[in-house]
Amino acid sequence: MERTELIREVERLKAERNAVILAHNYQLPEVQEVADYVGDSLGLARRAAETDARVIVFAGVHFMAETAAILNPDKTVLLPDLEAGCSLADTITPEDVRRWKDEHPDGIVVAYVNTTAEVKALADVCVTSSNAVEVVAQLPKDRPIFFLPDMFLGAHVERETGRKMDVWMGECHVHAGIRTEDIERALAAHPGAEFLIHPECGCSTNCLFMKPDAKMLSTSQMVAHAKESPAQEFVIATEVGILHQLAKQAPGKTFIPVREDAICEYMKKITLEKVYESLRDLKHVITVPEPTRQAAQRAIEGMIAVG
Repeated sequence: MERTELIREVERLKAERNAVILAHNYQLPEVQEVADYVGDSLGLARRAAETDARVIVFAGVHFMAETAAILNPDKTVLLPDLEAGCSLADTITPEDVRRWKDEHPDGIVVAYVNTTAEVKALADVCVTSSNAVEVVAQLPKDRPIFFLPDMFLGAHVERETGRKMDVWMGECHVHAGIRTEDIERALAAHPGAEFLIHPECGCSTNCLFMKPDAKMLSTSQMVAHAKESPAQEFVIATEVGILHQLAKQAPGKTFIPVREDAICEYMKKITLEKVYESLRDLKHVITVPEPTRQAAQRAIEGMIAVG
């Protein structure tokens, strides 16, 4: 089926199924273009919680579809490709969390949204890259905190809040692959550009010393900043899928990725054809067992309420 016909069929099936398509900023441009909403994890969670649609097609990775299923137990949540996983979410297990909780009975578990439903169910609150600092800043000062699973986001939160936490040593393979030398090279080639960096990047601490006016932002915050900034050129340190949304929302401006190969192969497993097939066949349905869902829902709703 040709692309034009695929788009037409997706729109027809959306109406027929009373469906909504939610897409992450890292998705392929063709998928972003058929989505009803494109955003970061926090924005997507909020849209999933608010939608009246009976079917949610989640163009993202598995933990994102799980989050939508947790918030919408009475709706059908579809993930177009079951192999769309997350290397960061895979770094920690429920057993790892239980072990820490056993050793710190008065502790608070703060789980990044990039985690499985089972891990979220053991958390006190979830966070995203856009609200992690604000959430942690509000937590009681006299209780230990376990921040998981991204060590670079955890370091950013510690730096911004002044709170010392137990931080899990997990990382996103794409953001960890962005090196200081990549950024130095891009900034040297574009000395007048603004520099926007995602807090999951492994070199984020070095970058703040190297360029104190760097903006550490989630993907949706990058889009919002680029739209409002008077700057015309930006160096971008995150997965390259964001470039499509940046160019679309801030037309006429120039966006330079620090690495053109900063590509999440899991995000890119979702294609326009798979979105169509997912709607056509109502596949693949993502569900979460009820006890896990209820426990995880409390942590996710705490995340949605902040920022």
